[in-house]
Amino acid sequence: MDQMKILLIEDDITVCSSLKLLLGKKGYTVDAVNQPNLAEDKINTFKPEIILLDMNFTIDTSGKQGLKLLRIIREAHPNISVILMTGWATVQLAVTGMKLGAKDFMTKPWDNKDLMVSIENIKSLHHGSFDNQPKGESRDSRIIGSSQQIKDVLSLVDRVAETEASVLITGESGTGKELIAEAIHFKSKRAQGPFVKVNLGALPETLFESELFGHKKGAFTGAHSDREGRFGVANNGTIFLDEIGELGLNSQVKLLRVLQEKSYEMLGSSETKKTDVRLLSATNKNLHKIAGEGKFREDLFYRINLINIHLPALRDRREDIPDLVNYFVKNIAELYETEKPYLHPNTIDWLSQQEYKGNIRQLKNIIERTFLLHRSKKELVQKDFLPSFQVNVSSNKAGQALNLQENEIETIRKALAKYDHSISSSARALGITRSSLYRRLEKYGIPHEPKI
Repeated sequence: MDQMKILLIEDDITVCSSLKLLLGKKGYTVDAVNQPNLAEDKINTFKPEIILLDMNFTIDTSGKQGLKLLRIIREAHPNISVILMTGWATVQLAVTGMKLGAKDFMTKPWDNKDLMVSIENIKSLHHGSFDNQPKGESRDSRIIGSSQQIKDVLSLVDRVAETEASVLITGESGTGKELIAEAIHFKSKRAQGPFVKVNLGALPETLFESELFGHKKGAFTGAHSDREGRFGVANNGTIFLDEIGELGLNSQVKLLRVLQEKSYEMLGSSETKKTDVRLLSATNKNLHKIAGEGKFREDLFYRINLINIHLPALRDRREDIPDLVNYFVKNIAELYETEKPYLHPNTIDWLSQQEYKGNIRQLKNIIERTFLLHRSKKELVQKDFLPSFQVNVSSNKAGQALNLQENEIETIRKALAKYDHSISSSARALGITRSSLYRRLEKYGIPHEPKI
């Protein structure tokens, strides 16, 4: 297999020598050019897959020369991946470069490990012919569907999982973003490490630092003991920041610093702690739009959005609804140790044509509710599901919500009892993630006896 070629466009000969030595030891073919006006001829003859591009070639430190050359490269050679490098880093320069199509941004002096991670990520994600690692099929059986949309999502999950790239998972509420995050983690090199989820939408901004970075005893009123933060717990694993679009601007600054410097301090401590985590994020908001409105930092957006995985709404993958219906019915029947009720193809077709504004989550709740209200029936028909779609009966809304909650509590208790309080087995039977199950146990005050 041919070696990947990397071209250095850098006026500092010492830097070129250092990078040639580093990259050569890693098996790359490396060449360099020291003047921007010679870059085009070198690109045409050397034919690199990746370019490390310095931003400044004179005493001027504005980065305009590098950005101009970046535009030329992107227009003439769109398949070449560019990593920007500068000793005069500014937020706007990084954002501008990423907008123009740069794949990453490094500051001098660079960290060799960070640089190699960036190159390996780009190689795996954008230059597949150089990747000799086999792409396995998805191992997460809870991601249900055979539509082209979901096949494309799972293919991208397989590709990004083996990298260290930050991933932003987008999509409407209820589309399964957390399941995708878990699939990425458990297919990655960090699979044996922790998977830590933080719901930023439910986290008050005043508690952001304590929750994410931890605190020392006495750091603030109520801090009666040391507490490790989520980044500490997730070390050598993956941290999943759900609803990241809800994060306030002040907290965004603090998060960006950790992602850039890979270090933090616990509240009440001056000791700097190093962190080695992979970041996955999710949102149902259009972060690009709200960043343009000044409500989300552009530099943070480009840090967390190296790769975007967008989950389609259920209305855009209706052909998957029959598989989802059968999956949920089978799971709930196994949980209650009853015979799986029969659903006529016409009933499933009718369910496939309904609207699910809550997406997969709403479909799952409808299936469970209907099953629990008709547990003695051997066949579920269209009229059994109708009450779940009758939203205009306002007088019954509160009672329906209460019944649904009671049914969910009963289902969870049943799962815990059947699987001897194993969280993993119970969550799998319920068709939800471990962290989702933990949240429900806390929400409903359900006693949990950990399996020994």
